[in-house]
Amino acid sequence: MSHTQTALRVDQTESVVRITLDRPDALNALSGALMAELLHVLDAVASRAAVRCVVLTGAGRAFCVGQDLRDPAVAPDGTPKDLGAVIETGYKPLVLRLRSMPVPTLAAVNGIAAGAGASLALACDLVVARRSAIFVQAFSGIGLIPDSGATWALPRLVGRAQAVGLAMLGEKISAERAEQIGLIWSSVEDDMFDDAVSQLSVRLAALPTRALVRARELIDAGSCSTLGQALDAEAAAQRELGFAADYAEGVAAFKQKRQPRFTDR
Repeated sequence: MSHTQTALRVDQTESVVRITLDRPDALNALSGALMAELLHVLDAVASRAAVRCVVLTGAGRAFCVGQDLRDPAVAPDGTPKDLGAVIETGYKPLVLRLRSMPVPTLAAVNGIAAGAGASLALACDLVVARRSAIFVQAFSGIGLIPDSGATWALPRLVGRAQAVGLAMLGEKISAERAEQIGLIWSSVEDDMFDDAVSQLSVRLAALPTRALVRARELIDAGSCSTLGQALDAEAAAQRELGFAADYAEGVAAFKQKRQPRFTDR
């Protein structure tokens, strides 16, 4: 199935949906219209029972360079702009939607991921980057702070020292270094990137979707929970999952020495 939107391409192969930011001439910069479109597509995909994994990537040589500074909502023109409103109406619902998808999400970073573009990638469950890709917190160069969830995600991923350094200095870092410091899951040689993304998305789609999503939720909540609270949350999730079909299927497949066929979502 293939569906074309104004600035997005949406393709579904079996249970994997691939969403491609498709403004290559603008390095997939985010306008208000593109963010609204992406949110609409994510909502629609979330409601499809047949979908078990979502891949987010970019067309051309960039993943996403962040906010389109030519957008009238943010472009300095002598009139003060309420950038907070842009976050509240555009970026906040988009990042929260990515973080709460009912299926695993995979950011396939094919090129530069800058500013809010990097934040979109980091809002996904796993990030795989082409070896030639770069990541940059570009905000300090224009007198701003990292946004779109970056101040929440960065210290959780790489610790305070690296997070503050990335935020203040705005240095470009390679995909290889991003992997080394724990910013992303993996970096892959350019000529192996497409195959690696395809294989990982198929693998994620075959895993027990509900359990993967519960694991994400508990890991996110656990960073601000006590050990006792985390144990209670684990007990509640394990109780729910223990009554679900995927647990019975997984145990049966283990005993029968075959691949499980997970169906819960």
